[in-house]
Amino acid sequence: MLGYLRQSVVRQGALRAVATGRSAGARNLARRTYATTSRAGPKGIWAEVLIIGAAAVVGSVALSQRVNLDAKPKGKSQAATTTPSGARLISYEELQKHTTRESCWILVQDQIYDVTNFLDTHPGGPAIILKNSGQDATKIYQSIHSAGFFETLLKPEQHLGVVDPTTLPKVEATLTEDELRVQEARKHVRDINLIINLDDIEEVAHQVLSKIGWSYYRSTADTGSAFDSNITAFSRYWFRPRVLRPVREIDTSTTILGIPSSLPIFVSPAAMAKLGHPLGEINITRGAYACGIIQGISSNASCTVDEIADARQGQQPLIFQLYVNKDHKITEDTLRKIDQLGFKAIMLTVDAPVLGKRELDMKARGLPVIRGNNNSGGEGTALRAGVANSLGGYFDANLNWEDLAWIRSITKLPIVIKGVQCVEDVELALQYGCAGVLLSNHGGRQLDYAPASIDILYELRQRRPDILDEKKLEVYCDGGFRRGTDVLKALCLGATAVGLGRPFLFANGAYGEEGVIKVAEVIGEEIATSMRLLGVTKLSELKPEMVTRMA
Repeated sequence: MLGYLRQSVVRQGALRAVATGRSAGARNLARRTYATTSRAGPKGIWAEVLIIGAAAVVGSVALSQRVNLDAKPKGKSQAATTTPSGARLISYEELQKHTTRESCWILVQDQIYDVTNFLDTHPGGPAIILKNSGQDATKIYQSIHSAGFFETLLKPEQHLGVVDPTTLPKVEATLTEDELRVQEARKHVRDINLIINLDDIEEVAHQVLSKIGWSYYRSTADTGSAFDSNITAFSRYWFRPRVLRPVREIDTSTTILGIPSSLPIFVSPAAMAKLGHPLGEINITRGAYACGIIQGISSNASCTVDEIADARQGQQPLIFQLYVNKDHKITEDTLRKIDQLGFKAIMLTVDAPVLGKRELDMKARGLPVIRGNNNSGGEGTALRAGVANSLGGYFDANLNWEDLAWIRSITKLPIVIKGVQCVEDVELALQYGCAGVLLSNHGGRQLDYAPASIDILYELRQRRPDILDEKKLEVYCDGGFRRGTDVLKALCLGATAVGLGRPFLFANGAYGEEGVIKVAEVIGEEIATSMRLLGVTKLSELKPEMVTRMA
């Protein structure tokens, strides 16, 4: 049986062959192998990845130079030589000498980088890099960053070369306590056919996700009050059903920005799907296609936009969620890229000029909370300990409504403002010509005590019914939607569609692509049943008078 580290190497090689395209033969063979095993069931998820790895190794020349796990370290530092391709070959012993702020090197996927000048600009702060300097940081890197992260943020000269595989130390296969727990939990994961609601999927995810993965997905701002309100707010809205109406045949389909969807739901963009499954967002892309729904792609996805676009089937629609970078040139390049890849719209996220205090996430990695520039703009305790804070340090905190003109000068894609939390900003979005707004408090992860989207929608219905009734722009909601009845309440009040974020992350972590499909099936069946019990056969028949707000 392969040891854990050897398995990790195979997995890394497989994903690189699939994602980076270094060997077309290996990539295609890996995909074909995965396709034949992708429905192997929950107990086969990780076995599938090993099979992909085996396929990738067969075809990839690059992988023939991977780490020799049985090699022992040399007694003396090896002089730098070069590989046949001309890359500098660096000994592992040399790498180990560079572990300080003055000289900091890390090893990721066989490549060695000098990140000394990157320490203080790393969104997650220097502590996590220094902790993994002078050693192989591939495992933690891949759990957080996309394949092209370094290529995006580092200068070419910071890539020093390739590790000499003959100098790598022999490492015993060991698992952490949390990894052992996850391994055992996955052996006994609940049969997906026994899942009857989205709470069941979340329960399974809690059991099988790593501590870091669960903490990132489930984290909330401060006291968690905004998150809790997202769930409980639906209890304030009750139906007024109609009876004695023929409801045998129903239609749950709709359009979102003119794009057909089988259900009035979409994948609300959420980051870091690889924390749940090695294939990350690719599983969600495949699952969304199978269900006929639209996927929103996070700027902080753990797969690159190229990888996700390559996983599409035919003309499968994707929407890109944009965080504007402080360096606007980076954002301009991103917008042109998604235009070239054929994305259908932009969701401009506006509720995160800085990141909220996500305490569960901050505690998960056990890193020290360091002093430095913080979210308040001054010196103090920097909130940089969590996964989220390794992603969000690049946001432009000075973004304003006038910047929409700049975005439109780069792309003609329709713009949806994501993170609107009051009627006044819906009106401004209309004034500035936006195609839609997503009422959202970021899943309760940003400002604590921010209103639930269903409550904002209700207020919009009371104050500006014309915006909803005349479809002056499309209005969507997300945050806390877990039931088909939740979705129908929003649609009765005038929403076009509803986004689900965490449920798809949980499902991907628990069951992979099959879990993504299960979410859509469960919520779709609940929508269909509730439509019949409300006395409607198509979504256009849902009216405000079918819902009443209880005091």
